[in-house]
Amino acid sequence: MTDHPSSASADPVRIGIVSISDRASSGVYEDKGLPALQDWLTRALKNPITFEPRLIPDETERISATLVELVDAGCSLVLTTGGTGPALRDVTPEATLAVAHKEMPGFGEQMRQISLAFVPTAILSRQVAVVRGQSLIINLPGQPKAIAETLEGLKNADGTQRINGIFAAVPYCIDLIGGPYLETNDEVCKAFRPKSAVRPVR
Repeated sequence: MTDHPSSASADPVRIGIVSISDRASSGVYEDKGLPALQDWLTRALKNPITFEPRLIPDETERISATLVELVDAGCSLVLTTGGTGPALRDVTPEATLAVAHKEMPGFGEQMRQISLAFVPTAILSRQVAVVRGQSLIINLPGQPKAIAETLEGLKNADGTQRINGIFAAVPYCIDLIGGPYLETNDEVCKAFRPKSAVRPVR
């Protein structure tokens, strides 16, 4: 567990980050998913974050149990990386859907649209997002570069947003399911909320 100090006025948040890989979890190679997730979230959010990291193999029951454990531990947001392709051992979407109370298909649709701007094989990605209780669970791609691209979206040369990343919608989604108020660093990723949902500056 790693504590990340940030804006004292922002709500604290507990975030689960899960890297799913047979080889990384068995020590064949170094996991890069957890550091990439933690680095991006630390830059993107002003909230004080407590991270709950997990490195596990591509096993459906293990993945489902880990997601339930993190939700029960109070994680308002759980991000996974790895195991979302068509290979025989890629079972992250199935394990995620198995613990869902609601499916949120827009997240997966947008991730594939963003990734298609880079590689035609993005149509092979099967990432899903779900709500379980008061937690949002999102499957992300396996590569650190693709993680950042799908979370942030695509920017024009002048820095203006060309295609919205999925994280722009995450804070308001968490509002709607009863979680903490997430505040973003706009230069990394600007959250979108209806005006009626924006908290006055304290």
